[in-house]
Amino acid sequence: MNILILKLGATGDVVRTTPLLHRLSGSVTWITAAKNCVFLGGLADNLRHFSWEARARALDIRYDLAINLEDTLEVALFLKNLRPAEIFGAYADSSRRLRYTDDSRCWFDLSLISSYGRQKADRLKLLNRQTYQELIFTGLGLHFAGEPYVLPKPIETGLSGDIAIAGDAGDVWPMKKWAYYGKLRKALEDQGLTVNVLPKRPSLLEHLSDVQNHRCLVGGDSLPMHLALGSGTPCVTIFTCTSPWEIYDYGIQKKIVSPLLEEFFYKRGYDERATMAISIDEVFEAVMAQLEATPPKAKVVTV
Repeated sequence: MNILILKLGATGDVVRTTPLLHRLSGSVTWITAAKNCVFLGGLADNLRHFSWEARARALDIRYDLAINLEDTLEVALFLKNLRPAEIFGAYADSSRRLRYTDDSRCWFDLSLISSYGRQKADRLKLLNRQTYQELIFTGLGLHFAGEPYVLPKPIETGLSGDIAIAGDAGDVWPMKKWAYYGKLRKALEDQGLTVNVLPKRPSLLEHLSDVQNHRCLVGGDSLPMHLALGSGTPCVTIFTCTSPWEIYDYGIQKKIVSPLLEEFFYKRGYDERATMAISIDEVFEAVMAQLEATPPKAKVVTV
C-alpha cells in the first residue's frame, strides 16, 4: 500500500503527526516544508520525504491513500495531479473549492476551512476534549494508544542545565508570550538552579539537543514543547490562547491554563492581559514540582 502524507507546517504540527508512522503499513511518502525535512530524514525504512518545492518527485508512483492535513487550496489542487484511490482530509472539488472528507470532519470541523464557519469552528475547538492524535487517528479508523513522536538524532550543542526556557512567540500568536519569563528565571536561579533561555540555532536538530539536555522545559504551546514531549523531557506549558486539550501530555507535562483562555481563545491579535493572567508563583511551583518528581519517561524513538 502506498500512502502519501501532506503536512507542511508548522514544524510542531509536523512533529506531532509522526505518531502515525507507527501505524501506517506499506510505503509512506511525506511532503513537507523544506525546513522540516531534517525531522523526517531516515526516520523509518518505509518512509521517504520531499520538500514542497520538490513535490513533483512524488508523482512517480500511484497512491492508495492520501492524508492531506493542510487547509490551503494550493495543496488540495496538487492532489489532483496524483489522483489517489482514497483521500483523507482536504481536497478541491470540481469547482476548485476547498472541501474535506466526511471521515476527517472531527479535525477539519475545528479548522479554518470548517463548513460551520470560523466563529463556530473556534467554539467547537474550545469545547473539544480530544487530542490532535486522537482526532486524526479516529478519522483514519485507528485507535490512538499513546504512540510516541518519532524524532531524529539531535546535533549535540553542549548546552545543558536544570531548566530550559522557551519564551519566544511568533508573529502569528503574540499572546503566547507569557509576561514573566525573566522574573521566573531569576526566581529559579535564586534556588541554585541552572536556567538557560533557548537560543536560536542554525539547525533545528541543535534546537532538539538543547531541549533534551535539560531536566525541564518551560514555555508556551510551541515547537520546543513538542520536542520535549517527544524526548521524554518533563515540561511545564503555559496556555494563554490555544487549546490545552489538543496536546497529549505523555505523562510528563504540566499544563497551566489561563483563567482568561476563553476570552482570548485563538485570537491572533495582542492584549497584554492575556500574557499576564497566569501568576509567576503558579508557574514556579509547577516547575519545582516537575524537578522533584520522577515521572515515567516517554519513549524516545530515534534513528
